[in-house]
Amino acid sequence: MAEPNNPTAGTLGTTEANTQQRQMPQLDATTFVPQLFWLAVTFVVLYVLMKRLALPRVGAAIAARRARLDGDLAQANALRTQAESVLADYERALASARAAAQTTMRETGERLASEAAERQRQMAASLAEQIEAAERRIAQTKDQAVAEVRGIAVEVAQAVAEKLTGAAPERARVSAAVDRVLAERTA
Repeated sequence: MAEPNNPTAGTLGTTEANTQQRQMPQLDATTFVPQLFWLAVTFVVLYVLMKRLALPRVGAAIAARRARLDGDLAQANALRTQAESVLADYERALASARAAAQTTMRETGERLASEAAERQRQMAASLAEQIEAAERRIAQTKDQAVAEVRGIAVEVAQAVAEKLTGAAPERARVSAAVDRVLAERTA
């Protein structure tokens, strides 16, 4: 056995025994069968728990999520269809409003043009009447001026003849002479 004075003799023997005791039990070939048995039992229990409890819950969550996504997609498609319909209605209303605006602008332009033409015709008629009235006044004023000039010419001629001859000539003769001279000048 071990000698009490030899310090290494006792430690070598104990080291071999300790090494055998310190080996990992999983790697001990004598315990492989019970380890495999408990592995199989644990696997089966976990498999059954997963199949009966966890997987149905996960499947239900996935199905609920899929249903919610399908519902959201269906709602999004419905909203997109509705938005396209609203957009088409808007574009039709916009086109109709533009056509109505063009028609209104054209009608307003035509109405304003006809009103302007009517005002121009009325203005031309008014100006023609004013021109005629002015020409009549001018003619009256001219006739009046000629009559006054004739009267003045008769008086001047009578006064000149009286100064030159010393006797006053007859007014009718002077008037006839002035009329002859005026007729020659106007002709």
